[in-house]
Amino acid sequence: MATVLYGTRETDLAGAAPDGGDLWINTADLPASTGWERKPEGLCTAERCVPVPPGQETAWEQDGRFNLSAFARHLDQPVATDETHGIWSFGAEPGAALRTGDPAPDFTLPDLDGKLHSLSDYRDRKVVLVTWASW
Repeated sequence: MATVLYGTRETDLAGAAPDGGDLWINTADLPASTGWERKPEGLCTAERCVPVPPGQETAWEQDGRFNLSAFARHLDQPVATDETHGIWSFGAEPGAALRTGDPAPDFTLPDLDGKLHSLSDYRDRKVVLVTWASW
Protein backbone atom coordinates (compact mmCIF):
# COMPACT_ATOMS: atom_id res chain seq x y z
CA MET A 1 0.00 0.00 0.00
CA ALA A 2 1.26 3.46 -0.86
CA THR A 3 -0.15 6.95 -1.15
CA VAL A 4 0.96 8.59 -4.40
CA LEU A 5 0.98 12.38 -4.72
CA TYR A 6 1.24 13.26 -8.40
CA GLY A 7 0.34 16.73 -9.64
CA THR A 8 -2.98 17.55 -8.00
CA ARG A 9 -3.85 13.87 -7.49
CA GLU A 10 -3.63 11.96 -4.24
CA THR A 11 -4.24 8.24 -4.68
CA ASP A 12 -4.03 5.33 -2.24
CA LEU A 13 -2.80 2.31 -4.19
CA ALA A 14 -3.26 -1.05 -2.49
CA GLY A 15 -1.12 -2.86 -5.08
CA ALA A 16 1.82 -0.42 -4.95
CA ALA A 17 5.10 -1.75 -3.62
CA PRO A 18 8.52 -0.18 -3.09
CA ASP A 19 11.43 -2.21 -4.42
CA GLY A 20 15.05 -1.12 -4.32
CA GLY A 21 14.15 2.55 -3.85
CA ASP A 22 11.61 2.51 -6.69
CA LEU A 23 7.82 2.48 -6.53
CA TRP A 24 6.08 -0.15 -8.63
CA ILE A 25 2.34 0.27 -9.21
CA ASN A 26 -0.20 -1.75 -11.17
CA THR A 27 -0.15 -0.47 -14.75
CA ALA A 28 -3.96 -0.32 -14.61
CA ASP A 29 -3.66 2.28 -11.79
CA LEU A 30 -1.48 4.60 -13.87
CA PRO A 31 -4.21 6.80 -15.44
CA ALA A 32 -6.15 7.42 -12.21
CA SER A 33 -3.06 8.07 -10.10
CA THR A 34 -0.97 10.14 -12.55
CA GLY A 35 -3.00 11.06 -15.63
CA TRP A 36 -0.57 9.08 -17.80
CA GLU A 37 -1.81 6.11 -19.81
CA ARG A 38 0.22 3.20 -21.21
CA LYS A 39 -0.22 3.00 -24.99
CA PRO A 40 1.78 1.19 -27.71
CA GLU A 41 3.64 4.43 -28.49
CA GLY A 42 4.65 4.93 -24.84
CA LEU A 43 3.22 6.83 -21.87
CA CYS A 44 0.66 9.40 -22.96
CA THR A 45 -1.31 12.22 -21.38
CA ALA A 46 -3.50 14.50 -23.46
CA GLU A 47 -1.53 15.13 -26.68
CA ARG A 48 1.91 14.25 -25.26
CA CYS A 49 3.49 10.80 -25.49
CA VAL A 50 6.81 9.75 -23.98
CA PRO A 51 8.27 6.63 -25.61
CA VAL A 52 9.89 3.98 -23.44
CA PRO A 53 13.64 4.22 -24.10
CA PRO A 54 14.97 1.27 -26.10
CA GLY A 55 16.42 -1.37 -23.79
CA GLN A 56 14.55 0.01 -20.76
CA GLU A 57 11.28 -1.88 -21.26
CA THR A 58 11.79 -4.26 -18.32
CA ALA A 59 13.13 -1.47 -16.09
CA TRP A 60 9.83 0.37 -16.63
CA GLU A 61 7.26 -2.43 -16.85
CA GLN A 62 7.08 -6.06 -15.73
CA ASP A 63 4.19 -8.46 -15.16
CA GLY A 64 1.48 -5.80 -15.30
CA ARG A 65 3.38 -3.47 -12.97
CA PHE A 66 4.89 -0.10 -13.81
CA ASN A 67 7.98 1.52 -12.25
CA LEU A 68 6.73 5.04 -11.56
CA SER A 69 10.10 6.08 -10.11
CA ALA A 70 11.98 5.10 -13.28
CA PHE A 71 9.52 7.12 -15.35
CA ALA A 72 9.97 10.12 -13.03
CA ARG A 73 13.76 9.88 -13.38
CA HIS A 74 13.36 9.86 -17.15
CA LEU A 75 11.31 13.08 -16.93
CA ASP A 76 13.77 14.59 -14.38
CA GLN A 77 10.93 14.83 -11.85
CA PRO A 78 11.98 15.07 -8.23
CA VAL A 79 10.68 12.27 -6.00
CA ALA A 80 10.34 12.37 -2.23
CA THR A 81 9.21 9.47 -0.11
CA ASP A 82 8.24 8.88 3.49
CA GLU A 83 8.84 5.16 3.89
CA THR A 84 7.38 5.10 7.40
CA HIS A 85 3.99 6.30 6.17
CA GLY A 86 4.20 4.90 2.61
CA ILE A 87 3.88 8.28 0.91
CA TRP A 88 5.48 9.00 -2.46
CA SER A 89 5.44 12.54 -3.83
CA PHE A 90 6.35 13.23 -7.46
CA GLY A 91 7.26 16.84 -8.24
CA ALA A 92 6.77 18.82 -11.41
CA GLU A 93 9.02 18.31 -14.39
CA PRO A 94 11.72 20.95 -14.91
CA GLY A 95 10.36 23.72 -17.08
CA ALA A 96 6.94 23.41 -15.51
CA ALA A 97 7.76 26.23 -13.10
CA LEU A 98 5.12 28.48 -11.69
CA ARG A 99 4.85 32.07 -12.79
CA THR A 100 4.22 35.04 -10.54
CA GLY A 101 0.56 35.03 -9.60
CA ASP A 102 0.02 31.29 -10.21
CA PRO A 103 -1.57 29.46 -7.29
CA ALA A 104 0.76 27.17 -5.38
CA PRO A 105 0.25 23.52 -6.32
CA ASP A 106 -1.61 21.49 -3.75
CA PHE A 107 0.25 18.87 -1.74
CA THR A 108 -0.46 16.75 1.31
CA LEU A 109 2.05 15.84 4.00
CA PRO A 110 1.79 14.30 7.45
CA ASP A 111 2.52 16.20 10.65
CA LEU A 112 4.59 14.68 13.45
CA ASP A 113 1.54 12.74 14.67
CA GLY A 114 0.82 11.31 11.22
CA LYS A 115 -2.24 13.49 10.55
CA LEU A 116 -2.37 14.55 6.89
CA HIS A 117 -2.58 18.25 6.02
CA SER A 118 -3.18 19.61 2.52
CA LEU A 119 -2.19 23.07 1.39
CA SER A 120 -5.71 23.43 -0.04
CA ASP A 121 -7.08 23.11 3.53
CA TYR A 122 -5.62 26.56 4.17
CA ARG A 123 -6.78 28.41 1.03
CA ASP A 124 -7.59 32.09 1.59
CA ARG A 125 -5.45 32.08 4.74
CA LYS A 126 -1.86 33.20 5.18
CA VAL A 127 0.49 30.22 5.30
CA VAL A 128 4.16 30.08 6.23
CA LEU A 129 5.95 26.97 4.99
CA VAL A 130 9.08 25.97 6.85
CA THR A 131 11.27 23.29 5.32
CA TRP A 132 14.38 21.58 6.58
CA ALA A 133 16.74 18.95 5.23
CA SER A 134 19.55 17.11 6.94
CA TRP A 135 21.76 16.51 3.95
